[in-house]
Amino acid sequence: MTDWTITAGRVLRDGALHHADLHLSGGVVATQATPAARRLAAEGLLVLPGIVDIHGDAHERQFQPRPGIGMPVAMALRDSEAQMLAAGITTAFLGVTLSWEPGLRSVQAWRTLLAALDAARPHLATDLRIHLRFEADNLAALEEAVADIAAGRVHLVAFNDHTPGILRKLGSDSAATKYAERAGMSAAEFRELAERIAAGRDAVPAGRERLAAAARAAGLPMASHDEGSLAERASFRALGAAICEFPMAEEVALAAREAGEAVVMGAPNVVRGGSHLGWASAAPLAERGIVTVLASDYVWPALLEAPFVLARRGVLDLPAAWALVSANPARAAGLADRGRLQPGLRGDVVVVDPVRRAPVASFCAGRLAWVSSEGAARLAA
Repeated sequence: MTDWTITAGRVLRDGALHHADLHLSGGVVATQATPAARRLAAEGLLVLPGIVDIHGDAHERQFQPRPGIGMPVAMALRDSEAQMLAAGITTAFLGVTLSWEPGLRSVQAWRTLLAALDAARPHLATDLRIHLRFEADNLAALEEAVADIAAGRVHLVAFNDHTPGILRKLGSDSAATKYAERAGMSAAEFRELAERIAAGRDAVPAGRERLAAAARAAGLPMASHDEGSLAERASFRALGAAICEFPMAEEVALAAREAGEAVVMGAPNVVRGGSHLGWASAAPLAERGIVTVLASDYVWPALLEAPFVLARRGVLDLPAAWALVSANPARAAGLADRGRLQPGLRGDVVVVDPVRRAPVASFCAGRLAWVSSEGAARLAA
């Protein structure tokens, strides 16, 4: 493995930016350069911990760029990783929805993705992990999900429950068509399927208990999704879900923080200045310490942009804002070996042009995994 010294940049360490060199050796941050280390000149650049994306489903656009139109999964994974590296993401939890719906979010798509990821791992630079977003009503796939958790193929479990919302929207022909196209069936067939699935909701609580028990046995972090009430947060907390992602009410987020839990919202929300669904604005909640983690949600580059947006607002400085996309998500996911540039931790680094707010180079476990044309010009033997 090639060792590296990133010279003369401003390195984010211990909550502040310092003019310093950063050394990478044997895949980790080192205290000094090795004689054979290659160099990247970082004058005028920021040297930041690699981004940890705890929740992102932008990969679905590579798998199915148009409704019902699938692409080869191996190609889609390669494309997804390339885009992540170019956005400074060095650890990514692929948010894979395992639903009762056919098509993109089906159990067959789940199996295909896991197999493709197993085959791709020897060639990946990014640490790609699986964030299982299990739909509450998908009881037919419960035991398969439990088996995959036990086999170590899942790294984070989230409790989804989109069925009630889907049923409410199916009265609209346009909404029904959208869901049906994604599933590869007619609107009438999709309506019939959704109603049939919803008829078995009495078994959902037991299914959640089963899934949570499997996650606890495997030592996995758990997240609850789109909670709208304190009662929901309390019920998922009782299952062991210590990550509250995309809470629909501020009081839910406050309750989670008071319990010492991580609260996740989307970086696109910060970049756009508000939620595309009309929910709470993430930026002021982050400034108040209520939102502790930002995730890509559906746009990978938003994760790098969001800390600069927050710093420009003037409440958080860049080091504090960057923790929302590095140290904090790593901690929430139980990854103590990354998210900070400390000796002995993984050499996950993104070098950034602060003027353009653009990545120049990404290092994963000490390996130069992506470099821009500007970065290439800064490389030296």
